Amino acid sequence: MKTDEKTLTRVYRMPFSAVYPHYVTKVENKGRTKAELHQVITWLTGFDDTDLERHLAQETSFEAFFADARLNSNAPLITGVVCGVRVEDIEDPLMQKVRYLDKLVDELARGKIIGKILRS
Repeated sequence: MKTDEKTLTRVYRMPFSAVYPHYVTKVENKGRTKAELHQVITWLTGFDDTDLERHLAQETSFEAFFADARLNSNAPLITGVVCGVRVEDIEDPLMQKVRYLDKLVDELARGKIIGKILRS
């Protein structure tokens, strides 16, 4: 799936800290915890809580956030639909990473078992 340049640029420049509270709200409204959200983010990015807090405080863009990440080698096992688009069909590597994170947050909010979310 090809995404237009204007959308890509807008998403890449968006601060991770602008979206993070929505992730927290989404999972907590479904009975999950912020700690579980952090576990999922850590699995995908390799960031510990200190790294995550730094990115939030610095209002790091998604582009810089994922440039600093050490993407989990099992991330390509994340498949399915987010916002009507199959994550495995996304052509742009950075947009695919953003959608990987969105998919993991969705799975957490839907009550999926952590072990299955983490593809372990």
